[in-house]
Amino acid sequence: MTTRTERGYSTSYTVEQSPDEVYAAVLDVRSWWTGEVEGGTDEEGAEFTYRHPPQHYSRQRVTELEPGRRVVWRVTDSHLSFVSVPDEWTGSEIVFDIAAVDGGTELRFTHVGLVPDVECFGACSTGWLHYVGGSLHSLITTGRGLPDPW
Repeated sequence: MTTRTERGYSTSYTVEQSPDEVYAAVLDVRSWWTGEVEGGTDEEGAEFTYRHPPQHYSRQRVTELEPGRRVVWRVTDSHLSFVSVPDEWTGSEIVFDIAAVDGGTELRFTHVGLVPDVECFGACSTGWLHYVGGSLHSLITTGRGLPDPW
């Protein structure tokens, strides 16, 4: 299910795996977010960069880690070459909420600040649909992400 909210772009789904398995997959960023990932992704306070040349560069700080429940990154720097304000991700938050539900685990992803009036909303929400809804979902359910051929 994908929704547009005042807070940002959000999508969610339920899998059979446990909250701890979903949490571990989210932290394994290199296996589901295609591009160059440098730095730590699994410790609070750690920073990592993501590059998908030439379109995307961003630096994320891991601001919250609650095992089996929640992962939050704050985007501290960004450069998107395909929009008129290349740093429009800077200051936004990327949130993964994980909850046990009947039959498995719900993962709710929200990019806080990625709202419809932001220029990259169309391209970026499509990207998140692929990476979170496709690649991360595959990593959680099959053990393999779906990298795109960049």
